[in-house]
Parts: sequence; C-alpha cells; structure tokens
Amino acid sequence: MALALVWLRDDLRLDDQPALRAAFRQGYAPLPAYVHAPEEAGDWAPGAASQAWRARSLAALDAELRTRGSRLIVLRGPSLDALVALAAATGAEAAFWCRGYDTPAEAHDAAVARALRARGLRVEVFNGSQLVEPWDIATRHGDPYRVFTPFWSNARDALRLPSAWRAPACWPAPPAHVDGIGLEALGQPRAGWDGSAAHWTPGEGGAHAALRRFIERALDGYTEGRDRPAQPGTSRLSPHLHFGEIAPWRVVAEVQAAHTPANAGHVDAFLRQLFWREFACHVLHHFPHSVERNLDPRFDAFPWAAADESALAAWRAGRTGVPIVDAGMRELQHTGWMHNRVRMIVASYLTKHMRMHWREGARWFLETLVDADTANNTLGWQWVAGTGADAAPYFRIFNPVTQACTFDPDGAYIARWLPELAALPVPLRFAPWQDPVRLRHVAPDYPSRPLVDLAAGRAAALAAFHSTVGARR
Repeated sequence: MALALVWLRDDLRLDDQPALRAAFRQGYAPLPAYVHAPEEAGDWAPGAASQAWRARSLAALDAELRTRGSRLIVLRGPSLDALVALAAATGAEAAFWCRGYDTPAEAHDAAVARALRARGLRVEVFNGSQLVEPWDIATRHGDPYRVFTPFWSNARDALRLPSAWRAPACWPAPPAHVDGIGLEALGQPRAGWDGSAAHWTPGEGGAHAALRRFIERALDGYTEGRDRPAQPGTSRLSPHLHFGEIAPWRVVAEVQAAHTPANAGHVDAFLRQLFWREFACHVLHHFPHSVERNLDPRFDAFPWAAADESALAAWRAGRTGVPIVDAGMRELQHTGWMHNRVRMIVASYLTKHMRMHWREGARWFLETLVDADTANNTLGWQWVAGTGADAAPYFRIFNPVTQACTFDPDGAYIARWLPELAALPVPLRFAPWQDPVRLRHVAPDYPSRPLVDLAAGRAAALAAFHSTVGARR
C-alpha cells in the first residue's frame, strides 16, 4: 500500500481531519507526522502556556493513534528537511496537510509544497480550521472586511458545513524502522506554565467533552451567561479550537442540532461569537502588518506611555490594586485562560488608564494563554485599544469598577481569584481603596490604592487622544 505523509500542526485530531481523510480516500496508508520546529513560528510564536498544552495534546493524539495500530512520528525541524527525509526513508508518494493563513505560514507552506513536488510527491493542502476561508468572501467592492457585522452577515450566508468524517478504527502501522525523536525529546514545559493541567483536558477527547458540557449546561443561557465571569457560561473551546482538536464545523453542527425555539437566540449569539474567530483570521490574512502595527495609521503618532517595567510587572502579576483587573490576571496565572469579558477590562486598563502600547499586552497574552492564537490575540488587543478593525473608539474607556459591579455583581469572581479580599463586603471588593483602614486589616499585602488612579488615568488618556488622533479626524 502506498504511503502518504500527513503533516500535523495546529490540527491535532483524527475525526474531521481533511488531510487525513484525503489520504484514506485516495487509498494511501497515512504516516501521521509532527515536526518540532519552534524557530519557524517567528517573533509572535505562542509561548510557554501553549507549549505546555501542545505537549499534552500531542501525547493524547499519539495514545489514540496507538489504539488504532498506528503512532505519531515526531521529527525535529526544519520542517522541509524533516519531511523530505521522512519521505525518502519511507518511500512515501504523497504529502497532505492543512494550511496556515498568516503570511509567514503561507510562504513557508508554498516552499515546502514546491520542494516535495520537485521530488515527485503528490501534494495537497486543505482547510482544516476555518468555517470560511479569508478569500471566500469580500465586500461589495471586492475588498477585505474591516467591520465585523457585515462580515458576519456575509459569512453566515456563505457557510457550507462539510460532512462529518470519522477516522477508521484500524490503521496500517508505520514502517518499523521509522522512529523519529519521540515526544520526550520536545522537553518539559518551563516551570510555572504547566500548572493549568488541573483545569483542562487537552486532546480530541477533551475537546468533544467540553462541547457536550457546554451544550448541556450553558447553551440555553449563553446570551447572558457569557458575560458573567464567575459562572460557567462560556464554551471554553478556544484552546481546543486553537490546536485543532475539534473542527469548527463540528462545533457548529452540534450546536445547531441542539437548536430549539426556546434557545434560538442563544444559539445565534454563540455562532456570532464563533465567527469573531473567523473575522480575526480574515483580518490577519489581508492585513498581516497588524501583528506589529496599528491597523488605523492615525494612531502611529499617539503618545503611548514609555514602557515602565515595574508597572508592567504589577499588571502581569495581578497587583494593580484594581480587583477585577487583578482577578483576571490571577486567573490567567493559574489556568492559562481568562474570561473574555475580563480580557477586555484588563486590556482597557493597560492601554487606556496605564496608556501602555497594546503590543505589551498582546505579547504577554501570547506567552501565558493556552489559546494564544495570533489572529484572535491581535484583533482583540487592537479592538480594545481602538487601533484595529471594527475597534471600540479609543475614548471608550472601561471603568473597571462599573464593569465589576455589572458583570460580577456579588463579587464572586473577585473573591475566587483574590481570596485575600473575600472577607470584604461586596461593594468594597470592587473598590477597596474606598476604605483603606478595613482593607489594611483584611488584606495588608494587597495594594492600598490603584496603580493608576481611575479618574486621572482616564483624563490623561482622553487628553492624549484628542491632542493627536482626535485632532486628525
């Protein structure tokens, strides 16, 4: 039986895997391979938290392959050299994989494809991660979208779900002489970033379990629940989708299958949020410079504050003195994840009250998030900072006290992640500096006042905006 390399990257699943499906359907015995080449990811590569997740996801994938008579072949990069060597060692006649959508990934994939074809291999590349690929839709004038709502409307109408596909229960075994380097050669996650293990189950099985849990427990209250960080109101599928442990079209199909007249609004609200992920990919593909530069060039002259390492360290450690901000950063430290509403609050505090460049926050999130997707991360930070696609205006400055009162009304989220404040009455959990004597008695080690005064920070941010960007409108 002829062999085909199936190059796995951020598509670590067996079911609904287009490259794998193509190999089987074309009569090849698949050789599932992962190439460890972190240097190819560039300056904005996901960091330690993602690496810890990936290691566990690869181990789960290998374990599942072994139950089917196969195994994961782990190779050391560069990717092209590793794949060429594997093809030569096995006599493989084809290579299949799922594409990336940012400019470096596209250029790299094209180079690998050319080199393998030059060596006589059949090469096919597939969509393994998007509901709508970035070039599938455009504005009426043929331009890429920069505003979400018309993108969502067009993409929803263009959506065609692939049919479900389940990988065979029994596979041909890879040639015995092909060993690779083994998962253990990838090394251990850096100390401090593998602590999220208790909160997640990486791998395809964990992804499907998370989807079932969401549909059974949270979908029917999603519209309101998704904004309450103390409640299990979101799907928590983002890291599973980021690593391709579940296909987005499987998520859509199962959520739509759970549709009832009573929950129709919640289903639509969830799908709308899922399409923000599509929009992020669309924007990054068409505006690759947005990873480093403001999508709105008016902000190129904006007077961001000089990077203050002590202030940034306080923000990263959850020591700003603003409880909802600090609770979010503590959740991030402990779980590698942060509730989306709180992500917006902590990002607003950094880019507006502290007036730090959004890149400072984006880089930290890439280092610490288990769902550290470059496209989503860039879109989110530029959205909050007011510099990106469909962005909130810069002068929309979240008041973290008001946000906490609205979305964590009983202070449960703050109490969970800042247990030192749990003994405070609920109103003081939002703004403990209002009673410094009580704060000192209950939590003597917690900051006695905010790192940046909320009113002063807001005023300075607005003045900076109106003196530069606002003056050019």
